[in-house]
Amino acid sequence: MTATTPEPISTPAESTASHLARSEVADLPMYNAGLSSDAVRQRYGVTRISRLASNENPAGASPAVARALVDLVSGIGVYPDAASTELREAIGSRLGLAADRIVVGNGSENLLELLCQAFLSPGDRAVTLIPSFGLHEIYPRMMGATVTMVPVTEALEFDVDAWCAALTAPTKMVLLSNPSNPVGCMVDEAQFRRIIDAAPDDTLLVIDEAYFEYASLAEGFPDALKILHEQHRPWIVLRTFSKAWGLAGLRVGYGIASDNVVVSLLDRVRTPFNVNIAAQRAALAAWSDVEHMNYSVTDTVRQREVMAKQLKAMGLTVAPSAANFLFIDLGRPNGPVAEALLSHGVIIKPWKEAGYERFIRVSIGSASDNAHFIKALTEALGAAA
Repeated sequence: MTATTPEPISTPAESTASHLARSEVADLPMYNAGLSSDAVRQRYGVTRISRLASNENPAGASPAVARALVDLVSGIGVYPDAASTELREAIGSRLGLAADRIVVGNGSENLLELLCQAFLSPGDRAVTLIPSFGLHEIYPRMMGATVTMVPVTEALEFDVDAWCAALTAPTKMVLLSNPSNPVGCMVDEAQFRRIIDAAPDDTLLVIDEAYFEYASLAEGFPDALKILHEQHRPWIVLRTFSKAWGLAGLRVGYGIASDNVVVSLLDRVRTPFNVNIAAQRAALAAWSDVEHMNYSVTDTVRQREVMAKQLKAMGLTVAPSAANFLFIDLGRPNGPVAEALLSHGVIIKPWKEAGYERFIRVSIGSASDNAHFIKALTEALGAAA
């Protein structure tokens, strides 16, 4: 999701809140979560909604999740396991790692926030991608760090040479999303190795693999864990249950760290019960049903290729994607098109970062929702011609 410039804060003359706020916070861009389905229904008077803005899983969660949540009813009066022990052990067991190298958060963005709190100080430098997931810029800046943004190429691919050049300067944290959000491009093994090898030795490598399950089907996608285990430096790989596992509404993410020291440092800054009991139980149930996850991912990848072909036939430029979304160059300002789509009940993400105002990001939904989008987009582009 994009970071947008907030409107100036208007407060009564007697209010001192804006003067008391940290300058880093007052200057932050706003995180843009987009419109809810209910807001679109009320504003545009539509009944059918196709949610294609937040990269959710159209297949939803495994049926095992519903059963686990029903069984939970009698237990909601007690606090959850503060350490998410059972979930960490299940993740570690499948990955062949000790549970003390796994950390669980209220979504992977919660872990990103904790990493910035634990490792970044005012004046530190972080390096990430542009266009990017907005919080890769917001959270480091919140801690007073400077953020160097490395653009993608004109072909909407990683510019590995530019990454390596950016990492010649002292760098405290690398925030590398693979595949990237919102573009969907990825680095292969050779490119991945070049980037991490270019980073100074005293740099924390943060690899955001929110779309790992989709990208793992793409030819050449690197085994980041295997490669990182060769590194003699701290690192963490972030993954989530929100996308391929269908638990976006429950907010569960996890990190796989180089060692238990990284996890211990995050434990010092996280809240004691940061993952609620329903989320822990649901994630355990989802994790047990790999078949459902694999089915939903395979179907989404197939639908993605169908949609990409349709969009290209319309004369649009579509970035190569290894994720569950497409980044599309409309060749015109995206605002009016996004507004027209909303009037048809189709919610997409118009990108607002400077230089990308012609682009929209569209999640891959069900076949029906995808068809709804293509029809509405055809009408919107025709009306704007």
